[in-house]
Amino acid sequence: MSSSNHTRKTLSRYSAFAGVLLVPLMSLGCPSGANKRVEQPATPASSVSPAGSGVEFDGERALEHIRKQVDFGPRPAGSAELEKTRSYIIDQLKSYGLSVLTDEFHPVTPIGTRKMVNVTAELRGDSKDVIIISSHYDTKLFKQFKFVGANDAGSSTGALLELARVMAANKQKPKLTYWFVFFDGEEAFCEDWDECHNQDPADPNSKLPDNTYGSRRYVAQLIESNRLRSVRAMILFDMIGFKNLRLGRDDMSTTWLVDTVWQTARQLGYSPPFVNEPEGVGGDDHKPFLQAGIESLDIIQLSTYKSPNGEEYWHTKEDTMDKVSAKSLKTVGDVVLASLPKIEEGIQNRSQ
Repeated sequence: MSSSNHTRKTLSRYSAFAGVLLVPLMSLGCPSGANKRVEQPATPASSVSPAGSGVEFDGERALEHIRKQVDFGPRPAGSAELEKTRSYIIDQLKSYGLSVLTDEFHPVTPIGTRKMVNVTAELRGDSKDVIIISSHYDTKLFKQFKFVGANDAGSSTGALLELARVMAANKQKPKLTYWFVFFDGEEAFCEDWDECHNQDPADPNSKLPDNTYGSRRYVAQLIESNRLRSVRAMILFDMIGFKNLRLGRDDMSTTWLVDTVWQTARQLGYSPPFVNEPEGVGGDDHKPFLQAGIESLDIIQLSTYKSPNGEEYWHTKEDTMDKVSAKSLKTVGDVVLASLPKIEEGIQNRSQ
């Protein structure tokens, strides 16, 4: 997650791979690109798993995914460490029986052209309409200290991998299709989000932001392929693993999605940490989707990711493994899993 003053933070020729991803994503018809298959939470009243799966969200598994990422070291876009992280993500997704599509692109950044790769795995449903559940998986570039990003973006990436495992184990096909999307290039290369911009090749008089490279790329491809309307909702994970979890309502997100998830949290006994307080986030990876008309939700703890003395952990060397917990990860996983059927129902009702 990237910004200043708490302001946030293709599908071309397809490899012929088997599985659920091929037909729906080929129908995107996207332009040419290097695509390859390739406070503590209360204890809830009951555990949550998708109907028919018998598989629960395991916070310890999600925590281990974070540990793997942190062990690779700092993972800014274009780095060898992020390449290792990406291979790990893809291997995990394939081990769940999901097919995986990678989209490599090379945007110009304030420090030059950088290789970036978005990763998508699909769980095909009865409908071709799509719900995206997402995270960025790169970390902020810092030269003055070693930034390993246990919470940002280790926690969201670890939770998304575990959510994909649980949902893939469901023996019943979901009503809607799900894309698990891992965005590259969410973080700015300059220290502050608004410190640098990139020139828009299509309009020399306008400037592109120095962040959200992957999500902006994703939305642009949906528009170009005339598949934007198929994406009915987007849920974004970002900084969700803090051991003192306290999740406010992002004031940029779509209200009914926020209401659905926060009401579900109360029903499960998870209130707190899902609190009815505003969380001002700004330009996170959900922003390009919102601007394109896709209803979106950002689940994030930014303003309270601090020490008891009020010292910032966000974008500091203190964003380390001791700040995250399996209990917090399970809290978010359980709530989102229980919310998805209600979100599907809400989407269907809004279509009538």
